[in-house]
Amino acid sequence: MLVADDHDIIHYGLKRMLSDQFGAITVGEARNAQETLDQCRRRSWDIVLLDITMPDRSGLEILAELKRVCPTVPILIMSAFPEEGFAVRAFKSGAAGYLDKRNLAAEVVEAIQRVLAGERYVSAALASRLAGQIGGSIRPAHEALSQREFQVLCLIAGGKTIKEIAAELSLSDKTVGTYRMRISDKLNLDTNVKLTRYALQHRLVE
Repeated sequence: MLVADDHDIIHYGLKRMLSDQFGAITVGEARNAQETLDQCRRRSWDIVLLDITMPDRSGLEILAELKRVCPTVPILIMSAFPEEGFAVRAFKSGAAGYLDKRNLAAEVVEAIQRVLAGERYVSAALASRLAGQIGGSIRPAHEALSQREFQVLCLIAGGKTIKEIAAELSLSDKTVGTYRMRISDKLNLDTNVKLTRYALQHRLVE
C-alpha cells in the first residue's frame, strides 16, 4: 500500500493502523507528486492512498496522471475537505473511493477493504447526495467549472494572488487571469470577496 501525503503524522498513524489491521504488508511513502509517480513506476502497488492536497500539485492532478501511469491500481482519495466539494470530481477522474480524513480512524479499514475487493467506497451521506443528483436535484454552480477553473477558485478562496497562483500552477499571470474571468462569468460573481464567500458557503475550502 502506498501512502501519498505530505504530513509525517499521517504516514506514522496510517502505517501503524495498516500493520495492525492487515498484518505483514509493505507500506510505501510519498510526500509529493513526483515521489508518488516515481513510486508507482518503480513497483506494483495494490492500492494508493492519495491526499487531495499535496505541496507541488493538487491530488486531482496527480490522480489523473496516476491513472495513466498505473491504470489498474485503485486509488483511494483522502481529504480534509468535505465530500460535497471534491468527491464527485475525484470519481470522475478515476478514484475508487473518497475518504474524509476527519473520519479516518473509523472508516479507513472498511474503505480499503472495499476498494481492494473491486468496489467503490462512498460514505452513506455522499451516496445520498449522489442519488439526489441523479433524481434531478439542482446542482451547485461550481460543478460547471473545469478542473483547472475549480482549482483556481479554491486557491483564490485560500487567499492566493494571481501571481502566486500562476507560480504554484506553473502558468502565466495572463492565463490565470483568464481562468479567473471564466470563473466569475460561470458563477456570476465579480469580486474575489464574493468568490471566497461562495467557496466557504459550499465548503470548498476550510
